[in-house]
This record gives sequence, structure tokens and C-alpha cells, in this order.
Amino acid sequence: MRRRPFLALILIAAVAALPAAARDQAPLPLPRFVSFRASKINLRSGPALNFPIQWVYQRKHMPVEVIAEYDTWRKIRDWQGTVGWVHQSMLAGSRYALITGAERTLRRDAAESAPPTARLMPGVIAEVLRCQGAWCRLNADGHKGWLKRAEFYGVYPDEKVE
Repeated sequence: MRRRPFLALILIAAVAALPAAARDQAPLPLPRFVSFRASKINLRSGPALNFPIQWVYQRKHMPVEVIAEYDTWRKIRDWQGTVGWVHQSMLAGSRYALITGAERTLRRDAAESAPPTARLMPGVIAEVLRCQGAWCRLNADGHKGWLKRAEFYGVYPDEKVE
């Protein structure tokens, strides 16, 4: 019988320590780029399931920008400027790029004079491997190469990606 109060005390102490541990974690910066975890994502007008769906995205790995947070919900902005709320479980920290504008040339090295490795059409999604200076190394369906930051959506102008 003496064990029960002692075990209850340990359990209460362990539960009380959980919020303190969560508070000690540094929040992630805002704004920041993330990508869609699934191939179907509901964009809502507010941060809860009872808010209406404004849009349904159907592009896994599409990069979006997190601009605000509320509990487990993230307010995002897409490459066209559309803003709404998605649940955090639908987002991943993996970095991807969305090719914008015209057809883009992926190059062997980070230089305009470097030979091409692939041509990427607008709308192609490629994994961001790293960025240095004005260039980022991408992987587009197994084709690796360098592309200028200004030629895609998914990284900030001076952001270091490793």
C-alpha cells in the first residue's frame, strides 16, 4: 500500500516536467520554407477542422512558406501568394524547389558557362540539396545540377541551405 502514493507522486512529477521540457525547445523561425508531406493537402480559412476548405493542393513536396503558427496549425503562403491554414502533420522540413517562369537550365557547376545537365520546365519540383551564393544544387528526378536562386521558389535570397 505504501508504494501507490510514491508511484503516484513520481507520475505527477513526470507529467509536470513535460510542459517545461517543451517550453525549453527553441521555436522555429518565421517565416520559413517547408514542403507538403502528402499529395493531397486541404488549405483552410482558419486554424481548425471546422473552418472551410479554400483550396485542395495535389502536389507532394511542393514548397510553401510558413508565415504564422497557432497551436498545431500553420499559416502558409504558396508561390502564387495564396494564404491559408494547414495542419502541421501535413508539412515536412524537407526542402524542395518549384521551378517558376520559363524553362530553366540545370548546370553541372555553379556558373552560367557550365554545361547543362537537364532542362527543367515550369512547375517541376526538385529537391534542394544545398545553396551557396546565388546558386543552389538541386536534384530533379535524379538529374543533379546547379540553378540560380532567382529561377525557382523555395529558398530565401541570402539563406544558407546545407
